[in-house]
Amino acid sequence: MKSFKSFRALTVFAATAALALGATGCGVTSEKSGSDAGTSDAPIANLRIMVPNTPGGGYDTTARVGAKVMDEAKLATNPEVFNLAGAGGTVGLARMINEKGNGDLAMLMGLGVVGASYTNDTDGKLTDTTPIAKLIEEPGAIMVSKDSPYKTIDDLVAAWKKDPGKISVGGGSSPGGPDHLLPMQLAEAVGIDPKDVNFVSFDGGGDLLPAILGNKVGFAASGAGEYMQQIEKGSVRVLATSGEKSLEGVDAPTLKESDIDLVFSNWRGLVAPPGISDEDKTKWVELMTEMHDSEQWKEALKTNGWTDAFMTGDDFSAFLTEQDERVASVLKTLGLA
Repeated sequence: MKSFKSFRALTVFAATAALALGATGCGVTSEKSGSDAGTSDAPIANLRIMVPNTPGGGYDTTARVGAKVMDEAKLATNPEVFNLAGAGGTVGLARMINEKGNGDLAMLMGLGVVGASYTNDTDGKLTDTTPIAKLIEEPGAIMVSKDSPYKTIDDLVAAWKKDPGKISVGGGSSPGGPDHLLPMQLAEAVGIDPKDVNFVSFDGGGDLLPAILGNKVGFAASGAGEYMQQIEKGSVRVLATSGEKSLEGVDAPTLKESDIDLVFSNWRGLVAPPGISDEDKTKWVELMTEMHDSEQWKEALKTNGWTDAFMTGDDFSAFLTEQDERVASVLKTLGLA
C-alpha cells in the first residue's frame, strides 16, 4: 500500500480569505469546497458520493459506512451520499461520465456496474471514468428464507439439478454483475448448464431482500454483508459462502468445504468523473487512503464481513481494465454481450 501525505494540508489562503470576507459582513462562508482544498487541516467539505442503485444494497451500505467513517475521523465534513438507481447502475455511470471535470463528485461502484455496462448496451464504460480506489472484497452467499425447504447447500443443489428452470435465482445486480456471475459459476461447478439457470435480476439488495423473505425466489446469491441484520435474526438462512475461508459471523460452510469447487469474490471501489484535475484526483486518493488507515474503517471491515482489498493509482486502473475485459468475455460466452 502506498503512503500519501495529507491532502488537507493545502489551503490557508482559501480559508483565511473566506474568514476575512466574513468579517467584513459579506456573509461568505468559511467552509472550503473539496476542489478548493488548500493548506488547512480542517476536514474537506462539499463532497458527494453517488450510489448507482437503490438504498439498502451493497454499494449503498459501503458508501454510507465510508461517509460516516470520514466524518467521525474528521477527514471530511458530512459527505453527502445520494442514490441514482437504474439499469443496473448504468444510469449513474452515465451521470458520472457527463460530470466531466467535477472534482467534488465520486461514485461507489463494483463488479455489477462493469457487467451492466455491457448487458445494457451503454456507450459509457467504467474505463471512461477516473479510477480512485478499490476498497473491499466480499465473498458471495447462497441464501434462502427461514421458511425455505432447503436446509443445506446439498439440499438446494439436489433439487436444482433435477429441474434447473423451476428454481429461480434472485440477485441484486444485472446480468454480468456479481450476483449473476456467482450462480452461473455455481451452476457450472455442480453440473448445470448456466444457460438453463432461471435468474431474476433485482436493482440492488434493497429490492432483493423482500423477495428472499417472501419466498419469491428459490434462493438468492449476493453478498452477506448487506443482510447481516436478517441473518443474525434468523429470517435469512445462509446455506454456503463463496470465499476461501468461512465468513466471520455467519454460521455456514464455504462452497469448497461443501465439496463444490468454486471460490468467488465481489469487490467495490470508488471512481470520479473523467477530466478531473490532478489536484482533485490526489485529494480523493489521499482521502481514501486516510479513511482506509483509520481505526473506524478497520472496525467497519470487521462488522460488515468485508475483506480489505485497498488499491489505488495505476494498480486500480489496470485492475478495472482487466475486470472489464474478463466480464465482457464471460457475457459473450453466455450470449449476453
